[in-house]
Amino acid sequence: MTDYERIAKAISYINEHFREQPDLDHLADVVHLSKYHFHRLFKKWAGVSPKKFLEYISVEHAKSLLRQSASLAETSYQLGLSGTGRLHDLFINIERMTPGEFKNKGENLVINYEFYDAPFGKIIMASTPTGLCHIGFANNEQRSVRMLREKYTNASLIRGRVPFHQNALKIFQDDWKSISKIKLHLKATPFQLKVWEALLKIPFGEIRTYSQVADEIGRPTASRAVGAAIGSNPVAYLIPCHRVIKSTGVIGDYHWGNARKAAIVGWEAAKTYGEN
Repeated sequence: MTDYERIAKAISYINEHFREQPDLDHLADVVHLSKYHFHRLFKKWAGVSPKKFLEYISVEHAKSLLRQSASLAETSYQLGLSGTGRLHDLFINIERMTPGEFKNKGENLVINYEFYDAPFGKIIMASTPTGLCHIGFANNEQRSVRMLREKYTNASLIRGRVPFHQNALKIFQDDWKSISKIKLHLKATPFQLKVWEALLKIPFGEIRTYSQVADEIGRPTASRAVGAAIGSNPVAYLIPCHRVIKSTGVIGDYHWGNARKAAIVGWEAAKTYGEN
């Protein structure tokens, strides 16, 4: 059996038996490898660990059950989890939200939002009690609030400044020195999260191409999918999608305007390398 065939067999096994929540030892036995060798080989081929892949599969099935009005307890049972506590931890780890928040589309969720002046125009910041959930450039305040409402249909929107906003505003002042202290609360697919995590690794004042980001996440042929994930970034500037351009050197499309993207790239370069 080739390495590819072993990993394909392991992935098929996880898809068919995720309700049993197989551990690393069991999966390694399935493909007749040592635990260490299997873990290293799986991560090389799949881009994530076997445990993380199992979590992704479990969460996607949980989301399907919750959409069909299954209870949290029933969903936990169907996934082979010991209880709703483990389901909660799984969702927080992968989806950055609780299963209840996913099921209720923001019902009982309080979101504080406010408008602020930034070097590239007015922005809207929104946060839950967990962290920032949205940053966008706000050419029109009413339209910006309406877009936020469409994302969180059943949430309570309250206008007002909160510490999460004040902390995040520092990214415009001190070259991202406080970024590790900024808490995020994002709704996304595992692939989107992986792409956004790669964007956060691009240094201030530098740029990458879509293909380079695809290489960074171990998906060299997925440049188009990477572009779609970058385009869906809900946290403007903080998750620096503006630092990704086309391989031809063209700035590329930007949700908040190509001229603004060029201005941001130039501003960061000037702060990094000087204005001369």
